[in-house]
Amino acid sequence: MGEDEELVPVEVVGVRQHMVDEEIVVLLLDPASELFVPIVIGPSEGSAIASAQAGIVPRRPMTHDLLCDVITAVGATLRRVEITSLEHGVFHAALVLGSGGRVDSRASDAIAVAVRVGCPVLCSAEVVAIAGVEAQNGPAEQEVEKFREFLEQVTPEDFDTGPEPGAEGR
Repeated sequence: MGEDEELVPVEVVGVRQHMVDEEIVVLLLDPASELFVPIVIGPSEGSAIASAQAGIVPRRPMTHDLLCDVITAVGATLRRVEITSLEHGVFHAALVLGSGGRVDSRASDAIAVAVRVGCPVLCSAEVVAIAGVEAQNGPAEQEVEKFREFLEQVTPEDFDTGPEPGAEGR
């Protein structure tokens, strides 16, 4: 991502499963433009984001917890997460470390890490303009409230897709 590209702060509103097509999305909100950026994600990432937002701590570290622990163990910090581009329907992101180093990431993984450490999530203004959906008064506000209610009630088991491959040996 170029140094001159504008980034805007976004709020991670939450995770929702569409009833019709059963896709799981995470919604980002750019409060300045009142645009939602929906990103289709997998069930594992949905569970990781929703459980972190709900304050659920797993008995053993999950993958995103492990990444946070590794960042801390090597003496690094996570300054922010950037959603950098949208190419062929795929959102790209980067973890920006305190040292200025950048780590390429899937947007869903970057968001899952960001909600764990509480760092800002920024999105390319171009991505917001391309993928943003207008937040309408009334129904959209109701949708945001539904997301917040969902987050208060969600558990990791809600996203359970069965045993992990190779889990039987543990």
